[in-house]
Amino acid sequence: MNYLKTLKRFSLVLILLVAFTSCSDDDDNNVIPEEKNIVELALETPELASLVAALGAADGDLVNVLQGDGPFTVLAPTNAAFTAFLNANGFNSLEDVPTDVLSQVLLNHVIMADVVSADLISAGAGYAAGSSANASGDNISIYYNTSNGVRFNNTATVTTADIDASNGTIHIIDAVLGLPDIVDHAIANPEFSSLVAALGAADGDLVSALQGDGPFTVLAPNNDAFTTFLDGAPLGGVDTAVLSQILLNHVISGAIKAEDLTSQGAGYPKTLATGAGGNAMSIYYNTSDGVKFNGISSVIQADVVGTNGIIHAVNTVIDIPTVVTFAAADPNFSTLVAALTDLTPNTDFVSILSRTEAGSPVDGINPDFTVFAPTNDAFEALGTVPGETVLTQVLLHHVIGEANIASGDLNSPGDTTAGTLQGDDITITLPGSGSNIATITDGSGVSDIGIIAVDVQAGNGVIHVINKVMIPNL
Repeated sequence: MNYLKTLKRFSLVLILLVAFTSCSDDDDNNVIPEEKNIVELALETPELASLVAALGAADGDLVNVLQGDGPFTVLAPTNAAFTAFLNANGFNSLEDVPTDVLSQVLLNHVIMADVVSADLISAGAGYAAGSSANASGDNISIYYNTSNGVRFNNTATVTTADIDASNGTIHIIDAVLGLPDIVDHAIANPEFSSLVAALGAADGDLVSALQGDGPFTVLAPNNDAFTTFLDGAPLGGVDTAVLSQILLNHVISGAIKAEDLTSQGAGYPKTLATGAGGNAMSIYYNTSDGVKFNGISSVIQADVVGTNGIIHAVNTVIDIPTVVTFAAADPNFSTLVAALTDLTPNTDFVSILSRTEAGSPVDGINPDFTVFAPTNDAFEALGTVPGETVLTQVLLHHVIGEANIASGDLNSPGDTTAGTLQGDDITITLPGSGSNIATITDGSGVSDIGIIAVDVQAGNGVIHVINKVMIPNL
């Protein structure tokens, strides 16, 4: 009896042991395969054979890069896309493409983030930073738009989306994305169609100019900005020479990112437009409330990077500035503006100093103007602002008519004497004393008035900034 019980217990243990072993074998057979990375998936996809070959041929060991942790989003051109790219650029095969160029083109298809199609569709349109870089070291932007499928740089359409990899996502596209310059970016984005039309219509072959080496910073008005600027008139009605200068007033030499502007706070870079005296036009920026130019045009999309510069989209066309434009835009001149307007209502200084053509039949005051602009601190140091009659003469003493006297026109070293609209002469001496660029002796004989900034160039004159209010010989 005891023997039978022992045998039964042994049989039960044996059965359980066999069952456990079988389950373990089954578990070993059901191991979940490891997810493949982007390169491994590309190797398995016949229509990406040219992409795989290009990755192997390019500088930078891109195969190993794309096998890294990522995450990456790869816009993967098909074999047919590479064939079209080679034909369009006069190459017989991938081997004919310089390896450094090929590397940058391929990197322009890599976004350093995991971006699925739902993310793009949710955003609608915008810019992502690719992994290629321009000569300034800035990552070139990729434009996407989902209004008609998912398209990149208005060149390539996604044909297969959201191929999931262990280190990111692949979207197969039907064209190779070339490296875009700032004109290419403007053409790709339908929000800049009016700007593109204006560039084509203006004198000076501006399209070709902006495809040059640069680098350039372009303040690009959107379509709404042009609609407001034209106010119902056709673009063809704008004089093409004037249109050229207006557009060039949106182009600054050098690649200036938004962070560069905000770190400076405010300033007066030069544009490619020509102001009075044949001098490069100034443009004023201030970042106290967003990034704004000439007090009227705000940046609505910053840092669109191309091969030859940067685009900042703006919401207003920036017309050719007058000396009044800069005085009104710069908060350092708010007291001067009040003096020219509210405190002298019987003289329309704004209209006078906004004149752009000679021939005033009333007062004989004609552009160009050289304005010596006292800062707010200069007016504060004055103490009491005089009444309107005296103040009018004081203000006229700060303006030289019919002359655009830039700093380079002054005798250096030495004195330069000029008559003001008020009637008294002032004398400018170079070099200045202390930290002053130059010093001025005003009509009353005060000789320690400092010029602290020079050559704010407008279309109808130039401004020099001074640290004291000049007083005529009253």
